Amino acid sequence: MKKTTLSLAALFAVFALYSQSRKLPIDTTVTTQHSVTINGASINYTATTGTQPVWDEMGEPIASLHYTYYTRNNVKDRTKRPLLISFNGGPGSGSVWMHLAYTGPRILKIDDEGYPVQPYGVKENPFSVLDVTDIVYVNPANTGYSRTIPESGKEVDREKFFGINADIQYLAEWLNTFVTRNNRWRSPKYIVGESYGGTRVMGLSLALQNQQWMYLNGVIMVSPADYKLYNTGGAVENAISLPYFTAAAWHHKALPPELQQKDLLEVLPESEGYAVNTLIPALAKGGFIGETEKNTVAEKMAYYSGLSKKEILDQNLVVPVQYFWKNLLKDRGYTIGRLDSRYLGTDRQLAGMRPDYSAELTSWLHSFTPAINYYLQEELNFKTDIKYNMFGPVRPWNNDDDNTRDNLRQAMAQNPYLNVLIQSGYYDGATTYFQAKYTMWQVDPSGNMKDRFEFKGYRSGHMMYLRREDLQKANDDIRAFIKRTSNTGKSAKY
Repeated sequence: MKKTTLSLAALFAVFALYSQSRKLPIDTTVTTQHSVTINGASINYTATTGTQPVWDEMGEPIASLHYTYYTRNNVKDRTKRPLLISFNGGPGSGSVWMHLAYTGPRILKIDDEGYPVQPYGVKENPFSVLDVTDIVYVNPANTGYSRTIPESGKEVDREKFFGINADIQYLAEWLNTFVTRNNRWRSPKYIVGESYGGTRVMGLSLALQNQQWMYLNGVIMVSPADYKLYNTGGAVENAISLPYFTAAAWHHKALPPELQQKDLLEVLPESEGYAVNTLIPALAKGGFIGETEKNTVAEKMAYYSGLSKKEILDQNLVVPVQYFWKNLLKDRGYTIGRLDSRYLGTDRQLAGMRPDYSAELTSWLHSFTPAINYYLQEELNFKTDIKYNMFGPVRPWNNDDDNTRDNLRQAMAQNPYLNVLIQSGYYDGATTYFQAKYTMWQVDPSGNMKDRFEFKGYRSGHMMYLRREDLQKANDDIRAFIKRTSNTGKSAKY
């Protein structure tokens, strides 16, 4: 049985639906009561969904962010109850993916491998981490139901929202208000971000600490995107794609028999070692590499990738990931997915350098879009005519002055409580698992804090939690991480 409570502001919002303009209320909440069975135990919880303003220096609202906040009922001491703050990425993606498929109390109706099933909808999440932590899902400006607010007669100042540093700045301020309003200052706090959200939470770790004086227990990065790496390019970026090629080719049984007969986790260390110890130095030589070495490297890359030696030589050993998606299974008439290479697509023609479309994303949008619209409006009773932006208008996006990797290092150095968990799917071709490992290795050049990092890999893609087996494993990994790093009773000192 579900009960609903509307605040006064929410009542005004309902009335506003019948006015001439279509606007989101700036500050409102709707509260409903629910229950879920997690790991065999029944849990009652409160869902609060609504909007909270972003203010400028003069205290005027310049945006309204939509959020959904879950709290477990009958908790005697909320100060010992962790708070998990969740973001997706994009930039420009709503916080729908992890909300309705990973950590929340409701998940999509999909099959066990993550493919859409009609009729669309949601069901209980038996593996949600709501048993050990309260959770808030935040939609940044122009994503989900969140919107910027233009001043009268003026354009929105996009520089305040749409860039790495602007995004971190206003979200840190917003979180200060949220934590204050909900009396969570004494709770252990965690931030989780998927994809670009990984960049976001690396930066937020220091902004929350040094600008808001809010200290965290953990940062969780799910399939993180490292723009420092993407914007650098060169031998390192190109070489560390190889282990992903190996994983995807292994899944599709496109590797040589001597590799294919081994388990994936036996094969990947071989490919990783070759990429780091041999391929990076070879690619660093560029056009001055000797012909003998070039042929030897191309042969080994073919061995670990499922592509032909000729294809690799034709591209001077630098194989774009787009080419790999297009051509790995060309002889079978299929392309493979970008974010999850288990998914197959079919193009207009076999030849080319990149697929016509992302096979996995079109599949996911099948199930996520109707589910989030139904869930927020009909189960959580948040009524609005505003469109839910799965992907919102946030571009152009300013990637300048990206210091987020070092932001995380500084935050960890200053805060001995702060630990990091990184989760990646082996078949993710956009933010590959080996790029995530590389990022982890680069955060702290001293190596003094490497025991505070954890990496977990899964036999799925970018959203590893869509596969039921990995939904359970990945949630269990977050649950164990939170239990290990919260309420330790130890002093925060070296």
